[in-house]
Amino acid sequence: MPKRNDWSREQLLVALKLYCEIPFGRMDHRNPEIVRYAKLINRTPSALAMKLSNFASLDPLITSTGRKGLSGASRSDRAIWNEMTSDWSQLASEIAKVEPVGAAPRLELDESESATTDYSGSTRSATVEVRIGQAFFRRAVLSAYEFRCCITGLPIPELLVASHIVPWRQDKACRLNPRNGLCLSAIHDSAFDQGLISISEDLRVMVSELLHKSGTDPFVGSALCAFEGRTIRHPQKFFPEAEFLRLHRENVFLR
Repeated sequence: MPKRNDWSREQLLVALKLYCEIPFGRMDHRNPEIVRYAKLINRTPSALAMKLSNFASLDPLITSTGRKGLSGASRSDRAIWNEMTSDWSQLASEIAKVEPVGAAPRLELDESESATTDYSGSTRSATVEVRIGQAFFRRAVLSAYEFRCCITGLPIPELLVASHIVPWRQDKACRLNPRNGLCLSAIHDSAFDQGLISISEDLRVMVSELLHKSGTDPFVGSALCAFEGRTIRHPQKFFPEAEFLRLHRENVFLR
C-alpha cells in the first residue's frame, strides 16, 4: 500500500519539469513559479522545493561543484531521475502530458528553431511532439545558463537560442538532452551552427580562420573574433558533454 504522502508519478514529473526549467539558485519555496505549481499539484511550496533539492542531490553536475541538495531522495526519485537521463525524449513527452491545467509554459518555443526543423512526412501529432520536445529543450538549456548567452552574457531571453551542439538531424538520441545544448545569442547560434565558431576541450571560444580572413570589418571583430580564447560561461547544471563538443569541432567547425 502506498503511503498517504507518497508522490504520484504525475507529481514527480511536474517536479522534474521544474528542476529542468528553474536555475539552481532559484529553487526556493518562495519562488512564484514553485508556489503556483505547488498549488496545482496539491503540494505545499516547501514540499515541492524540497523535492527539487532531492533531485539536485542526484545530479552529479551539481554535486561535483561542491553544491548539494537534500539527502532524502526516495527510490521513486532515483527511478524517475534514471529514466530522464537515459531517455530525454520520452520524459519530455510524458512531462507535456501531465502539465497541470492553468500552468502555461514560461517560455514559448523560439520560432527560429522550429523553422529549421524538417517536418516532411510527419503527421500533425508528430509535429506537435517535436515542438513540445524543442520547447522543453529550450527551457532546460536557457535555465541552466541563467538565461544568459554563454559567450557574451547577453541576458535577453527573446534574443537567446538553445543551440544544439550535435545538430538536430544528426543524432535522434541526443536531440533533447540538455547536455547537447548551449545558450547562445541568435548571431552566435548561427555562427556555431555554420561552423564559424566552436568550443574547445577546455571550454574556450574558437574562431574559424574564415572570420579572421574577413578583414577589418568592425562588427565581425567586436561580435565574434573578440571572444576568441575566452572561457564560456559555465552552466549551473547540464554541463555540455565533452564528446558532443568534440564532434562539433571535428565535423562542423571550419578551421
